Amino acid sequence: MDPVSDARDLVAARFPGVRAAFLGGGVLSRQCTATSDLDIVVLLAGPPAPFRESVRWRGWPVELFVHDRASLARYFDVDTAARKPSLARMVAGGTALTGGADVVADVTDLARAVLAAGPPAPDPADLDRRRYGLTDLLDDLAGCTDPGEAAVIGWTVWTRTAELALLLSGSWLGGGKWLLRELRTADPALAAELVAGIGDPALLTAAADKVLGRTGGRLWAGYRAAG
Repeated sequence: MDPVSDARDLVAARFPGVRAAFLGGGVLSRQCTATSDLDIVVLLAGPPAPFRESVRWRGWPVELFVHDRASLARYFDVDTAARKPSLARMVAGGTALTGGADVVADVTDLARAVLAAGPPAPDPADLDRRRYGLTDLLDDLAGCTDPGEAAVIGWTVWTRTAELALLLSGSWLGGGKWLLRELRTADPALAAELVAGIGDPALLTAAADKVLGRTGGRLWAGYRAAG
């Protein structure tokens, strides 16, 4: 199967009025697996955009992200606020499947500008909330005697620690595998420590405390959040 050719044919068959389309770069990268899907961003002039749809095409699982110019810019902003620029990355790092050179350049430049600007600075109140939450989880982990609960708490500690580290380094966040990929890019040593800590509460706690130490340490007594 040829992902670029198959994606181009799908766009032509489904969207005869397409202005531009991009195939996300993941399926063309070294990180492609047997279950990788085709992430396709489609730019239309207007309705039925915007919408998202999952389909199958020639054996591929496909995620379609269909937008007009205004909705694409709006969702770039939404993703930036969430610190997860997946849509901008699909465009900026993807392969143009079709579209006029001016339209492709306009959308690509917009996506690259989003990535170049980086995520918003973390809010101090958000950092304190995260410190408090992670401290509470570490206390739960230390006192836990149920293996199932320990596994769930441990994974939550892992996730919250990675997210806090990324926030403190001014990096983008990610979900699932992308959380580890972002952390490996931003802080390879910490990523290795956290991976080693999976299933090992002592190692996991040490890694979490190291990250908490970058922002004042554990926080529980005295924490107050406005209502």
